[in-house]
Parts: sequence; structure tokens; C-alpha cells
Amino acid sequence: MDTERAKQKYDRLSKDEAALLIIDHQSGLFQLVHDNSPVVFEQNVCALADIAKLFKLPVVVTTSKEDGPNGPLMPVLRERLPKTQIIRREGEINAWDNNEFVKAVKKTGRKQLIIAGITTDVCVAFAALSAIEAGYKVYVVTDASGSLCLSSTGPAIARMVMAGAQPMSWFAVASELLRDWRDDESGGFKKLMTEHVPNYRHLIDSHETKKQED
Repeated sequence: MDTERAKQKYDRLSKDEAALLIIDHQSGLFQLVHDNSPVVFEQNVCALADIAKLFKLPVVVTTSKEDGPNGPLMPVLRERLPKTQIIRREGEINAWDNNEFVKAVKKTGRKQLIIAGITTDVCVAFAALSAIEAGYKVYVVTDASGSLCLSSTGPAIARMVMAGAQPMSWFAVASELLRDWRDDESGGFKKLMTEHVPNYRHLIDSHETKKQED
């Protein structure tokens, strides 16, 4: 099995084959994220939503028990995805146990699923494992997913990887979808980076200043 896994081909993300699944990024559950700082985590989630808009990816959003302490979808996501239907689960912990959610995923017609959510070890892992079992290629955005602690995150990622999932950062997702800087004719990728990576914004400012001086 290890030899077979080592020989697996490089399945690049494609903007024509991928869909984004946002699972339980809710205001209440946000308080449970302790493997990243609140500011950085929220920024990563925003970046992922902006990636979906930039590359026109289908998006499936689901929440769990909104009327309880889990709370509604995070405001920053409601702002960025105002027209996206929210599939509100009444009790299923694993989103894949919800028929409406599975139907929405199938309706995208995509076989590459980019998944992020709260928490990594439960809501993300359960859905990712189920999607893999259903024949999908799964890419887990680890820095836009959150857990109660780092000791929860590591085993969860390992469990998903063993099943065939590929862990990625939002920056890696964006870069793999773009593939070639020359394709950023609209400047959307550059805008994404300057808005979500302060160091990159300074890099661009430095470059633009040098161009003006030359």
C-alpha cells in the first residue's frame, strides 16, 4: 500500500474541476479554534472565499444547528458569498450524512473538492473521509480550518492523508489554480495576495516604487 501511495500521480487542482466546500465556519464554533490566532484564521478563511470568487468555483456552504451555540455563518463569509445557499443541518455532525448537502456537491459536477471548516478533526475530517469514499479527490485547506488545539489537528490531518486527502494552504490552492503568472491578466491574483498577505503587499509596493524611480 505504501508503494502504491508513493506512486500516486500529481493531481493538480483545476479551476474547471474543483469546487469549494465551506463546512461549519460559524460564529460560535469560531470560538473553539485555538490552533491559530483569531485574526490570522479569519484572514485565511476570507482568502479562501476570495479564491473561489476569483476562479469562479462552485461553492457549497453548510452549517450545523445555527439556532444553538454554534451560531450563524461567520459575517465575513456572508459578506463574500451573499448569493450562496446555506445548507442548514439540524443534527448531522458529518455533513455527508445530510442528503441535501450531498446533492449540492453532486450538482456542482466537480470531482475535486477543496474542503475547509471547523473543526478539522470532526466536521472537516468526517466529510473528507466520506467524500473520498464516494470517489472524490479531496484537498483540505489546513490553515482555513481550525481545531481546539494543535494536538487535535495533527492526528486529524494524518488520518485524512492516510485515506488519500491532500493537505494544502490557501496560498498553495490559489497558486495551483492559477498555474502561470501570465494568466493573471486581470490582476486578480495580485490583488488577492496584496489584500491577504501584508508582506506581499510591501513587496509589490517596493517593486512599484523602484519602477517609478527607474
